[in-house]
Amino acid sequence: MQPQWVPEPSVVEHANVTRFARFVERRHGLNLPDYRALWQWSVDAPNQFWKAVWDSFEILSHTDPGPALADSAMPGAVWFPGARLNIVEHVFRDRPPRDPAVVYLDEAGRRTEMSWSELRRQTASFAATLRAHGVGPGDRVVGYLPNIPEAVVALLGTAAVGAVWAACGQDYAVPAALDRLGRLEPRVLVTTTGYGYAGKWHDRTDEMNLLRDGLPGLELTVVVPRGSPDEPPEPAMPPGSLLIWEDTFTTDHPLETVAVPFDHPLWVVFSSGTTGPPKGIVHGHGGVLLEHLKALSLHLDLRPGDRYFWYTSPSWMMWNFLVSGLLVGATVVCYDGAPSHPEIDRLWRIAADERVTVLGTSPAYIAACGKAGAVPRDGHDLSALRSVGVTGSTLPVTGSLWLSDNVGADVQVMSISGGTDVVTAFVGAVPTVPVWPGEISVPCLGVAVDAYDEHGRPVRGRVGELVVTAPMPSMPVSFWDDPDGSRYRDSYFSVYPGVWRHGDWITVTDRGTFVMHGRSDSTLNRQGVRMGSADIYQVVESLPEVTEALVLGIEQPDGSYRMPLFVVLAEGTELDDSVAERIRSAIRAQLSPRHVPDEIVAAPGVPHTRTGKKLEVPLKRILQGADPAGVVDRAAIDAPDLIEWYHDQR
Repeated sequence: MQPQWVPEPSVVEHANVTRFARFVERRHGLNLPDYRALWQWSVDAPNQFWKAVWDSFEILSHTDPGPALADSAMPGAVWFPGARLNIVEHVFRDRPPRDPAVVYLDEAGRRTEMSWSELRRQTASFAATLRAHGVGPGDRVVGYLPNIPEAVVALLGTAAVGAVWAACGQDYAVPAALDRLGRLEPRVLVTTTGYGYAGKWHDRTDEMNLLRDGLPGLELTVVVPRGSPDEPPEPAMPPGSLLIWEDTFTTDHPLETVAVPFDHPLWVVFSSGTTGPPKGIVHGHGGVLLEHLKALSLHLDLRPGDRYFWYTSPSWMMWNFLVSGLLVGATVVCYDGAPSHPEIDRLWRIAADERVTVLGTSPAYIAACGKAGAVPRDGHDLSALRSVGVTGSTLPVTGSLWLSDNVGADVQVMSISGGTDVVTAFVGAVPTVPVWPGEISVPCLGVAVDAYDEHGRPVRGRVGELVVTAPMPSMPVSFWDDPDGSRYRDSYFSVYPGVWRHGDWITVTDRGTFVMHGRSDSTLNRQGVRMGSADIYQVVESLPEVTEALVLGIEQPDGSYRMPLFVVLAEGTELDDSVAERIRSAIRAQLSPRHVPDEIVAAPGVPHTRTGKKLEVPLKRILQGADPAGVVDRAAIDAPDLIEWYHDQR
């Protein structure tokens, strides 16, 4: 198999990561001939590597930061113990005041730009409003918001005063939002009166009021009035301590930031919460600042003047990753709406119209474009696009090749895999290394990633557990409401003591690339042969008859093993014997005869978490006989009505 993308020599020469490698060589007298050598040094000498990141990006600290890695214990690593900083200072350093910082679009075609000077003005004023209401370091400010510029301002203003930010999108029902935001006991809520999706306006005024009622310690609500394109915003405002968004900017204020310790909480992001209370994962100012500068500059190759657009919402860590594009001076593009409305190529149209240089999306969207026969390069000017980032689930070979064939052979496919837990990627791409179809190109700098067998031994060329053997600065500071750290330790360090086990199956190939196979807690194990569910999906979902698939490996009480495959069929397709046999034959020929499903069932749909992951583990437990109410939070998934259908398949 040949690589599908190979960087031109000029791309390698001018890449940010090349410049960083030369900086390291000069500083330490090293010879780093390629990315692999740089990565190896980054994990062999973490103290020197992260100090080099600190210095090359000229991190501002108001005190002597001390050593990069003062204690390498895991968990419990200590980074830059003397540092006092604030991530917001770095957002606004040396920015051209009139250039756009944020571009916003919605489904109806409304578009606004916010310049760097206006973003700074609004951030400063919002921070001043928080201070005027007594909000300071450690207090919580939460958002119930779609992906709009006001959410960006609220995050930055909160961070400026040293308060802690958390948010979820307005597609979350109030109980699901309270499960997350209510646990933080926030002093301030920032919300809006509605959002648009798939051609429909969703008024959320009632939900806004219910959420306020469910937050007993709330002292202030800031409301962004919004309406559908056909109706001006006229929300019914309840009494109480409430401000309209525009009223927070009646007076200009200087931008004042609070210098906080390296691990001072910046935000809380939440796990999916489909099988129990969502984990509130706390990240610190310094860890996010270092990791996101490294990831966005050295891996995504973003720089001032670039246009950076990742399709996401505030419910997902990729929204935080999008906003951090401001750290490297890029213009971030926020879109509030469905990715395929009013046409399947909506994201490609935005990329063309906005001259996007880095576009981020999901394998599901790529697959949908392929099924629809979309050819974005024919209908849109994508000449500014350098790379397409893909995450959320495994990108199959077919999706990777579709991008090259239909978007552009000169566009780098950046498949990445990481997690909310570290708010970044463990493995990903870099503009100096080729891309192989269906594989993730490189381990990320500073990430000591490996694949372990069940005995804790590294494995190559076969499936193992994804592990990280050394600390990263963006590993969680803590979990919320976990005072002794026991839940944190149990989540990552209970299987291999002192080693982070992430819960994904991964193969490290002979050429040092990575193949993802899905979650290790939803492994398919037939006759002792393990296979990730993602491998099944790659084959089955490439068939034109299948829109989406879900496979479950179910241990039965009598010791037998049941493996059903549920398929959502393309419009006009019926699951007759010929279609079922094509599915079986494809799995048998392309994967393994042992993993041909016991039964193939036509399904009305596949439920997902709010971040797009298939609901494998809860559905497996339901088909094993568990009560759905005890294993899945319906408010945390996109299609709760499907749960009863799957319950009936027992």
